[in-house]
Amino acid sequence: MALSELVSMTDSVFVERESALQSDLVARLTLGDRTAIAELYDAHHAAVRAFAKRLVGEVAAAEDLVHEVFVALPQAVRGYRGEASLRTFLISVAVNHARHHVRAAARRRYAMERYEREPPRGSTDPEQVTGRRELALALERCLDALPLDQRVAFVLCEVEERTSSEVAQIVGAPEGTVRTRLFHAKKKLRALLEREGVR
Repeated sequence: MALSELVSMTDSVFVERESALQSDLVARLTLGDRTAIAELYDAHHAAVRAFAKRLVGEVAAAEDLVHEVFVALPQAVRGYRGEASLRTFLISVAVNHARHHVRAAARRRYAMERYEREPPRGSTDPEQVTGRRELALALERCLDALPLDQRVAFVLCEVEERTSSEVAQIVGAPEGTVRTRLFHAKKKLRALLEREGVR
């Protein structure tokens, strides 16, 4: 037996095993098995939290959203068809639950706080630090002004660097719609940033 055939067989067995484990986990989740929820939480909490923080802003709101996602999981998983990874499915649940968080009272956005806090390499010039902070705040305000669908497309595609195909699975929209939303998000952001005096 050739090495390539052996590798192919090994890969096939691994994929089947992973698929069986995922099916078992989904079945347990559907029944509300707390250990299954805990397993999924341990594996994917950080990714869901990072997405939620980029989308809704402040840490407390992001944590509330993550909590809602995992509380809703036993009910939501009934809609899981196995076409995407469980992590991608969790992000789509977060998108659905984010709507009321985004519509709530205006929140400070911290999606760009890392950018704001990082001093420019090799420079501690107060003017540069202040300039970066002002740019980060302008970006936060402009992201807040985008409609939710466009904001989701921008965060998933540009900040998290996901493909439009994966984003389409997450938001449950055609890939062309995702690209259109991203196009409009970028166009509006450019216009809003120009109004803020950022070129």
